[in-house]
Amino acid sequence: MTTTPTAAPVSASRAPTTTAPRSPGRLRAWATRAPLLPALVFMIVVTQLPFVATLVISFFDWNALYPDARHFTWFGNYAEVLTDADLRKSVLTTIVLTVSVVVVSLVVGLGLALLLDRRFKGRGLVRTLLIAPFLLVPVAAALLWKHVLYNPEYGLLNGLLHYVGGPQPDWISDTPLIAVEVSLIWQWTPFMMLILLAGLQSRSPELVEAARMDGAGPWQVFRHLTLPHLRRYLELGALLGSIYIVQNFDAVFTLTSGGLGTANLPYTVYQSFYQAHENGLASAAGVLVVIGSIIIATFALRVVSSLFREEVARG
Repeated sequence: MTTTPTAAPVSASRAPTTTAPRSPGRLRAWATRAPLLPALVFMIVVTQLPFVATLVISFFDWNALYPDARHFTWFGNYAEVLTDADLRKSVLTTIVLTVSVVVVSLVVGLGLALLLDRRFKGRGLVRTLLIAPFLLVPVAAALLWKHVLYNPEYGLLNGLLHYVGGPQPDWISDTPLIAVEVSLIWQWTPFMMLILLAGLQSRSPELVEAARMDGAGPWQVFRHLTLPHLRRYLELGALLGSIYIVQNFDAVFTLTSGGLGTANLPYTVYQSFYQAHENGLASAAGVLVVIGSIIIATFALRVVSSLFREEVARG
């Protein structure tokens, strides 16, 4: 009697294993993102790590003149920023400066955008000249207003007033906050004009023509068609302008050096850090500025996203 050998069962542990190959889509995605990684690392090192360090320092009572006396104070610096009279005044000045500059720049920018939306000879040259103030370095623009226009002895404003027999005021000393606001309005109006001009040129010309054929006048077209269409662009200009004006330092430092009630929160941070050497207090005020900017930027990004969605739906 013969027996035939039977094959031993293959153990599960010895069964051959196969690894699923990575999908080409994932490999392609990583290959696309790889060149961006150095830029991402650079951005984190340059922006995020200093902010984390500032956040940590803001929880310390730390005067640079007495480094051995620093101690952990939790939210004491933030409480001082929000309760100190001078710091509260700088916060109020920042709000007044931001609101006034943004509102006036939007109104003037809207008027200029409506004019540039019309066809006329030399429109390209006029548009270039109107954009020029926004292209200047902020410190250069502030120096231009301080010495060329505001100077009480040889400034152009007093020169024109002397020509017509008017008074000769010292603009910066008599109206310091208005002097800062006017210089910022002059520089930021072209920015608002460009945003609103882009909105005007995205209007449907068929709707405007149909409204005019139905008997609508210029005011009715502006009120019922142009203004509703520009709502998102007005919001975007206000939000982006607020982000930049809240952080403005150049005009205040150059024109008034923070005196005469013009010290905004960024200038107060500068004073606390470089003059009073209060590292913890300055860091807390800086963190509050960043938080406010992030809140405004969040709304700005939502407005931009809604504009993109509207443009895609219209296309």
